[in-house]
Amino acid sequence: MPIKDFSQLSDMHIDVLREIGNIGAGNAATSLAKLLDRQVDMKTPVVRIMDIGDVDKAMGGPETPMVAILVEVLGDIHGIMMFVVGQQFTANLLHFLLGDEPVDCMNLTEMQSSALSEIGNIMIGAYVSAISSLAGLNIGISVPAVTADMIGSLLTVPAAEMGSVSDKIIFVEDDFRNEEGIITANMMLIPTIDSLDTLMNGLGITL
Repeated sequence: MPIKDFSQLSDMHIDVLREIGNIGAGNAATSLAKLLDRQVDMKTPVVRIMDIGDVDKAMGGPETPMVAILVEVLGDIHGIMMFVVGQQFTANLLHFLLGDEPVDCMNLTEMQSSALSEIGNIMIGAYVSAISSLAGLNIGISVPAVTADMIGSLLTVPAAEMGSVSDKIIFVEDDFRNEEGIITANMMLIPTIDSLDTLMNGLGITL
């Protein structure tokens, strides 16, 4: 029986989504370490199914400034993925990659946006690779779009584009650790309901 709503997901389905989040986050940590040419460790990520309207509260409130890298998911499944990082993480990344300091995350230069787009492409690609491998699906992503704003405003984009098909997201909170300390990043996957059904079938799991 096809999945009609996120509420139909059982504890087993949620556990599977958590495992995908774990593997994707591990891939992302490895990719980040290669990108920065330094060791990056990762705590076990927190994976939750959340209402889109509750996400801003989980990230410090709607007025918290963030940088979002958003892609459209294409191929066997469809939806939106958004990699969201705070100002400190953004500043650290741009310092490592470009030598820029200080960084005004709310007023990024064209070169800084381009660098963040490539970072998002690598990090989101790590999650997509995990999903593709585990489910045996052909999945691609669009060219990343980079936006800096308050998280409440950033979330209006997926809410507007996906609200008619889903008001839930798969929310992955990652804590990456390097010598500078712990940096938190968040990955959000908002699949269509049909795509969620395709994903579960690819994993050999049915309701």
